[in-house]
Amino acid sequence: MAVAGLRPRPRHGRLRPLAQQDQPMAPPDGLTVVAPSPQPLLRVEDLSVAYGRQTVVAGVGFALPRAGSLALIGESGSGKSTIARAVLRLLPRTGRATGRVAIDGREVLGLPERRFRPLRGRAIGFVPQDPGNALNPVRSIGVQAEEAAALLDEPDRVRRTALILETFAAVGLDDPRRVYDAYPHQLSGGMLQRVLIGLAILPRPALLVADEPTSALDVTVQKRILDLLSRLREERGIGLLLITHDLAIAAERADTLVVLKDGTVQEAGRTGTVFASPASAYARKLHADVPSLNPDRYATLREAGFRRRAAGAGPKIAVSAVTKTYRADGRVATQVTKAVDGVSFSVPAGTTHALVGESGSGKTTTIRLLLGLETPDAGSIRVAGQEVTGRSHEALRSVRRQLQLVYQNPFTSLDPTWSVEALVREPLDRFAVGTRLERAERVRAVLADVGLGPHLLARRPDALSGGQRQRVAIARALALKPDVIVLDEPTSALDVSVQADIVEVLLSLQAELGLTYVFVSHDLALVRQLAHTVSVMHRGCVVEEGAVADVFDHPRHAYTAALLDAVPRGIAGRARGPDRRLRTEAA
Repeated sequence: MAVAGLRPRPRHGRLRPLAQQDQPMAPPDGLTVVAPSPQPLLRVEDLSVAYGRQTVVAGVGFALPRAGSLALIGESGSGKSTIARAVLRLLPRTGRATGRVAIDGREVLGLPERRFRPLRGRAIGFVPQDPGNALNPVRSIGVQAEEAAALLDEPDRVRRTALILETFAAVGLDDPRRVYDAYPHQLSGGMLQRVLIGLAILPRPALLVADEPTSALDVTVQKRILDLLSRLREERGIGLLLITHDLAIAAERADTLVVLKDGTVQEAGRTGTVFASPASAYARKLHADVPSLNPDRYATLREAGFRRRAAGAGPKIAVSAVTKTYRADGRVATQVTKAVDGVSFSVPAGTTHALVGESGSGKTTTIRLLLGLETPDAGSIRVAGQEVTGRSHEALRSVRRQLQLVYQNPFTSLDPTWSVEALVREPLDRFAVGTRLERAERVRAVLADVGLGPHLLARRPDALSGGQRQRVAIARALALKPDVIVLDEPTSALDVSVQADIVEVLLSLQAELGLTYVFVSHDLALVRQLAHTVSVMHRGCVVEEGAVADVFDHPRHAYTAALLDAVPRGIAGRARGPDRRLRTEAA
């Protein structure tokens, strides 16, 4: 069922433009008919949310017009997702919301659950952050889509399936039947996010709530998803409530911004005004922390690496013509995948070299070869003059002592049962470095290097913030005083403000200790801030390489240009408009 005054959904026939739908349906029990009016589609007034005695959102208010877009922005813990869940009535049982939430003029916050439930999915669609967790991994996409299609009240099963396939095609999935029959693990992250958007818009809601819908995606996939949401807004008149921590994305995609910190509104207004002249110190900090808006923020810290490179520092890492092929026996024939194909690059000591490209480009396989976790089929890898390939496990120990790794996700890379002290000390214990007292002193020293105090030694990872966890991971990598640190998407799971702090720590350590970094990322704006040289990878090959400024300012390959075009640019990016091609990525 739908709220009167909201866009009705078809019961039969093909999905039609909203303007062609003119037969409103009966409102759900407890809601009366409201005549169309210029009032906002969604109005939130004096909204507060508390868990027990702790208030996490206080006095928040905003309005979203039909077919409009509004972004809630702020760091983790600012209350963005809590507000969205209060609007959707999805707060946990311990949560209590007060204030007023009106949909098309009708207050719904105080409705009993049985009267609000018909609105959820029909009048209000929801796109969650992580498609990997939002979809059941042991059920096919089609089975889960049929559950969403039940909201259509279409009695004909064949017709419901046809509507699902039409919707999948409408959101840019090239082969809807294959997607329908597939399981989540058989689709890429971008395809799964499009599935979630398709399921959210299938019942034709008037309001779509998108909670960080692109935070885990490559920059090019991110652009396609955001383009899709913009197109749905334009063509179907859907109101979009976008939740993000990235001010550049919010400014590029939303008409109005609401900046949140610690559950309160810091400032709000038209995007152009808030973005160009932020009034609050917090909004100015968010602006300063976005890499694409401040490419030269760390130029002074990077200068030490530039000087070493200009002085002709010898290569700390030399990768030459490395190839890696994987073979999988299928039902008919052996499938051969060349994950890395003739990759070569070198990294001068004391500098940062970036490997960039989309998921599946070969970045992760390349660093696994560099770390000696995989053996290449051909080619050579040397670290500090020592050949990595062809060594026994014991022989690799001496190389690995000088070659450490910081993983992508600080929430899964640290053992949750260990204390901070034990996590940072473990490499020292394994290599039997110094006495017990010397190891304890070394732990405190490296924690201080990354800006953490001794009061955290006894804490476990679940008692730390995301930024603190990643600093612990960096301290652990520094414990053995390595020459080289491989950074595998070390900030992709963090807010831009926390990311900025981590980047500053890394560059400060490099300037002070002369560390050599290999930085793996799909975020070209961050690479421009951090790295000195770059290799652009596509389908296992290096398609372009050189100094970051040369490659990014004058890209020679079309793939590099496409990556750069996908970087959010805030207000400047609004002129680009959505990409109508909606290219489909391979699973």
